[in-house]
Amino acid sequence: MVDKNNYKPNYQHNILDNLSTAVVLLNAELIIEYINPASENLLQISNRQATGCRLNKVMRVDDAFISRLQDTLINFHPISEHEASINLTDGREIIIDYHLNPLQLADQKMQLILEISLMDRHIRIAREEKLLSEQNATRNLVRGMAHEIKNPLGGLRGAAQLLERELPNTELKEYTQIIIGEADRLQTLVDRVLGPNNVPKKHNVNIHQILEHVRQLIQVELPDDAYIHFKLDYDPSLPDIMADSDMMIQTILNITQNAVQALGGNGEITFKTRPLRNFTIGHTHHRLVLQTDIIDNGPGIPESLQEQIFYPMITGRAEGTGLGLSIAQSLINQHGGLIKMNSRPGKTIFTLYLPLSNAPATITATGPDSNSANKHGKAA
Repeated sequence: MVDKNNYKPNYQHNILDNLSTAVVLLNAELIIEYINPASENLLQISNRQATGCRLNKVMRVDDAFISRLQDTLINFHPISEHEASINLTDGREIIIDYHLNPLQLADQKMQLILEISLMDRHIRIAREEKLLSEQNATRNLVRGMAHEIKNPLGGLRGAAQLLERELPNTELKEYTQIIIGEADRLQTLVDRVLGPNNVPKKHNVNIHQILEHVRQLIQVELPDDAYIHFKLDYDPSLPDIMADSDMMIQTILNITQNAVQALGGNGEITFKTRPLRNFTIGHTHHRLVLQTDIIDNGPGIPESLQEQIFYPMITGRAEGTGLGLSIAQSLINQHGGLIKMNSRPGKTIFTLYLPLSNAPATITATGPDSNSANKHGKAA
C-alpha cells in the first residue's frame, strides 16, 4: 500500500500534470500511485482520494482488463486497446482507447503507466459526419432518379390526354382517366420524396411555442378512444432560435406523428429541451446548441431499420410511405442541425440539435420544472 501521508510527488508527476491525456500511475500490485489532473476530471475523483486504492475502486474493470495489466508487467511489453467500454464508479459508461506501458527507472520498483483517451466524442462526431454524408448522397441520388422519372411521367400523362380526346367511345375514357390519375399520383409521390426545396425563411422562433403548437395539432387529430399523455420538460432559460417556423413545425410534427402511430393511440410522449455548451454538430463546433428530445414509451424501432431510418421509403409500417423522417432530417440539415435517434423497447428518443447562433453569452437557469398535459391539454 502507498502511505498517503508520506507520499511525495516527484518530477514524473510534474510531467504528467501537463498532459491533456488522462494518465494513471500504478505499482506492480496494481495500486494507484498517482493520477494526473486529466484523470481526476475523467474519473471524477481527486488524486488524494485515488492514491493507495486498487484500480477497480475507481474504474469497474473486468478480469480481462486486469489480465492485460498483469501481462504488461510480466512481459515488459506495451499493450494498446481501442474503443473499450469502461464503467466508472458513478455509473457512467465511457468508450476509451487505452495504452499500457511498463516503466522501471533506476533503483525503483516496476511501475505501470495507464494512458486513457476518451473516445465518446470522437465516435459521435464520426457517426454524425457519416450520417450527414449519407443524407447528402441519398438526397442527390433521389433527385437524379426523380428527374428521370418525372420526364416520362409527363409524357405518359400528355399522351393519355391526347388519346382521350380522340376516343369515340366515352366509356373508353375511363381507362385514360386511370392512366392520368396514376401519373398524377406518382408525380405527387416523387415530389414528396424530393421534399421541400425552399430556402428557410429564418426569424426569431420560440421552440416551446413550436412544440406546444404541434402538441395541440396532435391532440385535435386523436380519435375519441385514444389517450396520449404529454409530458413537458422545458428549459425556460432558452433563447429564441433563428429558424423557419413552418419547417420546424413540419419537422416536429412528422416525428411526433410517428410516435403516436407507434404507441397505437395509447401511451406517453415527452417533449424535452436543454442547452448544450461547446457542442459539435458534424464537423462544426458551436458555442451553444439547442437540444430537443421527442421521447415515446412505445415498442421501439426494429433494430434492422435503425441504421436506415432516415432514408426515404424506409418504414416499419405497411401503410407508411417512409418519407416523414427523411423530410424532417432534410429540414433540420437546412438549418445547420442534425436529428439523431436512439431506440429500444419501451423508449425511443429522437434528438434534434440546432445551433443557437444568436444566443446570449450565458444562460442562468440550470434546469426547468417539469409539467405534463393530457390529451385535452390540462395539467396532469
